[in-house]
Amino acid sequence: MCSALEKMPTPATTYERIVYKNPSEYHYMKVSLEFQDRGVGLNAAQFKQLLISALKDLFGEVDAALPLDVLTYEEKTLSAILRICSSGLVKLWSSLTLLGSYKGKKCAFRVIQVSPFLLALSGNSRELVLD
Repeated sequence: MCSALEKMPTPATTYERIVYKNPSEYHYMKVSLEFQDRGVGLNAAQFKQLLISALKDLFGEVDAALPLDVLTYEEKTLSAILRICSSGLVKLWSSLTLLGSYKGKKCAFRVIQVSPFLLALSGNSRELVLD
């Protein structure tokens, strides 16, 4: 019986690689800006300029021209929802991660949520309270 098993050919294993390419033209990011020192304020124009300068510092003039929109901005909490073309998502995310200061004051961007769907940023299912 053992010799019969040894002579049987093993079937060839095949693997199929499936890559999902998101057809969305844009991605949406919910971000917040935190300063080491309290009391630093930025208006919407300054906030967007900070985003563009972060892109420019890391990737240069050409990539700083990516289509980037600030859809909402809350001045009190320094948080915003951004819209970026899907091809520029990684560049924006990395430039925000590496940004370390604004006008000589230490700061950091926190990426709270990212989604190809704007509606997904409207609520957090982890904070959902059911009655």
